[in-house]
Amino acid sequence: MSAHETSIGPISGQKSSKAGGAQSKCVAHLKGQCSLPGDKSISHRALMLGALAVGRTHITGLLEGEDVHATAAALSAMGVGIRRESPGQWVVDGVGVGALQTPDNILDMGNSGTSTRLLMGLVASQPIRCFFTGDGSLRKRPMNRVIAPLSQMGAVIESRGDGRLPLLITGSDSPMPIDYTLPVASAQVKSAILLAALNTPGTSVVREPKATRDHSERMLKAMGAQITVEESGTGETGRIIRITGEAELSPVDISVPGDISSAAFPLVAAAIRPGSQIRLKGVGINPLRAGILTALEQMGAPVTIENRREEGGEPVADLVMTGPERLKAVTLDPAIAPLMIDEFPVLFVAAACAQGSSRFTGLEELRVKESDRIAAMAAALSACGVAVEEVPDGLIVHGTGSPPLGGATITTHLDHRIAMSALVLGCASDRPVSIDDAAPITTSFPDFMPLMNALGTEITLL
Repeated sequence: MSAHETSIGPISGQKSSKAGGAQSKCVAHLKGQCSLPGDKSISHRALMLGALAVGRTHITGLLEGEDVHATAAALSAMGVGIRRESPGQWVVDGVGVGALQTPDNILDMGNSGTSTRLLMGLVASQPIRCFFTGDGSLRKRPMNRVIAPLSQMGAVIESRGDGRLPLLITGSDSPMPIDYTLPVASAQVKSAILLAALNTPGTSVVREPKATRDHSERMLKAMGAQITVEESGTGETGRIIRITGEAELSPVDISVPGDISSAAFPLVAAAIRPGSQIRLKGVGINPLRAGILTALEQMGAPVTIENRREEGGEPVADLVMTGPERLKAVTLDPAIAPLMIDEFPVLFVAAACAQGSSRFTGLEELRVKESDRIAAMAAALSACGVAVEEVPDGLIVHGTGSPPLGGATITTHLDHRIAMSALVLGCASDRPVSIDDAAPITTSFPDFMPLMNALGTEITLL
């Protein structure tokens, strides 16, 4: 092993300890260009499908946040060879479909719901046992939406009475194919079923009433899985995915694009400061992920898309934001929610600075993320002088049309997106905005503060 190589050992057990708070101050504008960390969703899937391929997968641009490290450590504990060769450059020596091993220890997934739900799918159709737990935030998140279909495929899953972590999953040695209609739009549930189907005889079918991010389907197809996707015919965005099991996946070189969910933070920060101009290089613009671009355009802050290309089967481009003189309120079509569900907290910040009242609905999923993101952002905005109205499936934000008051310390609830959204709000507030805990940011965007400060923000640790 070279001096740059690092093997992944068992996960340490807990998320990083509290690092203290942080504070953001108002700035005149943002200027400059940068590259973003790798897409978190694609990074998880690259490691997992690389683990199931026969041979060596090379990954470039892997996100090196705590969530992705949790996935790598869990796969390593199941017998997969994974190593980091240099920053962002990783190698996975796959063991093949059906060849994972029972880990010796409990798998602590930290704060990562994606890791947990997708790995449950991997385990469900293999004759192994895994015990999953996580931090306080993850243990509150619902797992029944994954438990239900995986149980139908033959997995035995024991959890707390309300279907939450910790849980023990025993995979089936004779899994059964499934024809399953998703009760909610969830790429995690869809992907868990597809991963379980890889080691299941016959053809499994997933029907989604609304299309969700399709990174799993794209990567599975690139690695040789027999998978088809078609429009359902029952709605504008519904789809039917069919996958044939007992697959053999071939390794491929995977280039992970910049994460559009991470891009949302500098994009909004520039949009709320007139005169800003930033360029974000090499960002994934998968149409099933790019709702934030549509939303910002409707608010009067269109993103210019340049240098379009395709990398690793994913559409990629450079994004340019020029801060407008004024943002306008918007009533966003609920149909866009699955295309940008993770970006809503920071979009609420844009709405807080806009002229007029914005209405966002169809966001029930935000209630069961790392925190109740509707309630958390309502409290954050209210504390900073922005009038809001909470509704069961969303938020009405009465924009100030001018810099919000600020001056509050925001409770992050162990939620990285609440933490970063609050710091973006501080970039345009009359008074500094603080957060109680900056540690959650490392789960998805370890370089958030230096990257944002390089563009002109003033974010400091307390």
